[in-house]
Formats: sequence, structure tokens, C-alpha cells
Amino acid sequence: MHTFETLPFANSFAALPPLFYSAVQSTPLADPHLISFNADVAALIGLDPAQAQHVDAASYLSGNVSLPGAQPVAALYAGHQFGHYVQQLGDGRAMLLGELDNGWELQLKGAGPTPYSRGSDGRAVLRSTIREYLCSEAMHGLGIPTTRALSIVGSPQPVYREQVETAAVLTRVSQSFVRFGSFEVYFYRGQKEALRTLADYVIARHYPDLVDAADKYPRFLREVVLNTARLMAHWQAIGFAHGVMNTDNMSILGLTLDYGPFGFLDTYDPDFICNHSDETGRYAFKQQPDIGAWNLTRLAQALTPLMEIDAAKEAIAIYPSAYATHYIDLMSAKLGLQPGKEAVPLVTALLEILHKNQLDYTIFFRALCDFDSTPDALNAPLRDLFVDRAGFDAWAADYRAHLAAQRSIDAVRAAAMKRVNPKYILRNHLAEIAIRKARDEADFSEVNRLHALLRRPFDEQPELHAYAAAPPDWASHISVSCSS
Repeated sequence: MHTFETLPFANSFAALPPLFYSAVQSTPLADPHLISFNADVAALIGLDPAQAQHVDAASYLSGNVSLPGAQPVAALYAGHQFGHYVQQLGDGRAMLLGELDNGWELQLKGAGPTPYSRGSDGRAVLRSTIREYLCSEAMHGLGIPTTRALSIVGSPQPVYREQVETAAVLTRVSQSFVRFGSFEVYFYRGQKEALRTLADYVIARHYPDLVDAADKYPRFLREVVLNTARLMAHWQAIGFAHGVMNTDNMSILGLTLDYGPFGFLDTYDPDFICNHSDETGRYAFKQQPDIGAWNLTRLAQALTPLMEIDAAKEAIAIYPSAYATHYIDLMSAKLGLQPGKEAVPLVTALLEILHKNQLDYTIFFRALCDFDSTPDALNAPLRDLFVDRAGFDAWAADYRAHLAAQRSIDAVRAAAMKRVNPKYILRNHLAEIAIRKARDEADFSEVNRLHALLRRPFDEQPELHAYAAAPPDWASHISVSCSS
């Protein structure tokens, strides 16, 4: 295990030609203090978790003191934002410190302006930093591919958004922060060799089996398509809405990237829009799989200088079936059924009655784990959740028949279902309570309590049972937007 001073940086991205990034330095943060430290992520990257007690931990993790061997850069990229191409974006409030020799990259988010800040201060606020820190750990706990977060450092330094807030710096960890938009910028600039250099870099690091393949670029695109399809299926099955699925927020590795206005479903509503900046509903929950396909088409277009157009079309043509297969497999597991298309009518009918009865998505599926499949069982705890109890009875009869056909054993099925249907998710009101305590009382205990809870979302954790409850009425007034 390493200390802050001995982390072994390799800095492969900074070794690329300078047109891919700008060298940067962090801007000192006033009076930094360590709010939370993720020991699991520290161990993952080879950093001794005891470094949280280092006298300069807050300084290292805010960028006030440089990590030896790091070469901070801000990456250049472009992207389609809400369907419209923006020719230059880039890391406006993030800087990549470098890649460690074990492959993990460290990035500071909120450490000051970069050449891509477009007049902004390059800072992150405590509110949004807490949300990303908690949600990235929640997604990891749920088994969904995601970037991770090592720490939050806070400061009394004021930051101006819709109102005055305080600054914070998030240390993010990923195997790559390259996005779809990282390729788009060079396509639209007509820089074919830059496209090739970036593609070769990503392939060498993350798809080494393709390095010597004659058709490596179409096969690389195909891998991105498959990873993205799997990610979209995970989001839909767990009930997660990203909120800003712009191409600059789409990971080339199929990771959940850039947590802004996200939200988990409370009541099941396919039209759920978690981002109040999304006035047209482009990124509504039900739209996410199709937006994934749309974004992949933009990536495929950007890669056409490296492959035949027909090869690009063939690669993205596998998306619908890949997404559908993975989604129905995940939903079958949530129902305790063997994977297969036979579950499709059952899933479709269930989602319809959940929507009609405005049932809480997570609470229902967790309760369903204890479904009694014996012929005369009423399943009153489940049935009483529904206004339309006859509708539930009809669906339950069909479900019971599926279980019988697969010779399901209730106790075995219940245990399996509880491994894929979480009891706890990061509901907006839970994050809001933690934010208010941190902001108004300098009390970070709720941040750390939620962080620990969400590491084990499938476990009962009876002492924290209240965190599994449906949201209170006031939660409906919480607003998250692109500034979140």
C-alpha cells in the first residue's frame, strides 16, 4: 500500500500529443477540510486507507499540495448537448492528475478553472459533490458500472451559482474518463490522425486483444456498443435516471459518468424526468435506451474516418437486441425467474400495473421477494399495496404459473431475489437531508452514514430500516437541474 507521497503515477494520457489536453494547475482552496474518505476506493487504487489521517490529506485531495509524480491535465472534448453539437467543451472543472501504474486514473473535480471553463470558476459546490460521492458508491453497491469517488474535501470558500454556496473538491477514480465526445471533437475538426491516435490509445489500454486485429476499429466500436447496451439495461432495471445523457457524458467503457441531475424512481413512472432543466423530456426515464442508441450513432459517425460506413452500421445494429436481451435477463432475475423471453409479457404487464397504481418501484420489488407461490395464498402485504387489487390478483396468478412451470422453491427464490432487488437506494430526500446537515450545521455524519448504508444496498441492515421507507411528501418539491 502506498502513501500520498509514493503513489506510482504512469501518466499515459499526459504522454499523448498536447492537442488532446491542456496542462493545468489547481487553484488553492481556502481552509480545506476532509469531509469523507472512501477506504474501499483507497484500497482499490493501492493507497493505504490510513492516509485519511495524514496531516496533509485535505491538502493533497483538494489540489492545494501536488501529489508527487502527478501531471495534471484538462482533457479536450466536444459533444452533443440536448441533441445539438457543441464544438468545444472539455474538462471545465475537472483535472486528471494522472494514471497510476495499476491502471486507475485520479481526477479532481472542482479544483479551479481550466482553459475549458468558458469563463466559469472551475469550482464544484458542496451540494453537488455530496450527491456524486454518494451516488457513485450507491451504483457500485448495486453492481452497476460506474466511476468511483475517493473523497470529499470541503471549504468555507464561497461559490456563486443560483445562490451563494460553499466550495468542495471531489477526487474521482476511474479506469478511463474518455467519452464519446472525446472522439467527436476530432471528427468535426477533420483531424483523422488524432482520431486514430486516441482510438489506438483506448484500444491498447482497455481492449488489448484488438491491438493487432485488422478490423480493430469496428470491433472496438462493437465493444462500446455492447457495454453501453448493458449499462442502459442496468439503469432501466434498477430504476435510475441519469438526467443529462449528452455525448460528452457517455463513457467509452460503458460506465455511469458525470452525476449531475440524477434520480432513482420512487413511484414507477416511465415519463419521469429527474432534470428540471430538461424542459422537453429528452432524457426522461423511458427515453434512456433510445438515447443510448442515438449517442452511439454519433460515436459511430465520429469513427467513420477509421472504418467503412457499413462496418460502423453493422456495429451499432447490434444495440437493440443486446439491450433487450440484457434487460429481460435482469428483469427475470428481479422476478426470480430463469432468463428468457418467456418473462417479457409478465414484465410488461407488471410495469403497467405498477404505473397505474403508482407503486414505489423499489419497495414493490423488495416485497415481491417474499411472494408466497402456494395456490391459495393471498399475499396480503403485496396485494394491499394496490388500489386495483383485482389487477394484482390477475398478474399474481400468471406469476405463480411461471414459478410453478420453473419448479421454483420459494425460499431459494426469495434469497436469490434479495440479491438483485435492493432494499436501499439513494432517494433524493435522503441526499437532501445529508446535504442540509452538511451545509447548515457542518454535520457530515449523515453523509458518512448514507455512504456506509449504500455500500450494502441488498442487506437488511435492520437498524437502518427507516432509510428504506417511501419518501415523505416534502420530497416531491426537491428540484435538481444541470447546476446540481
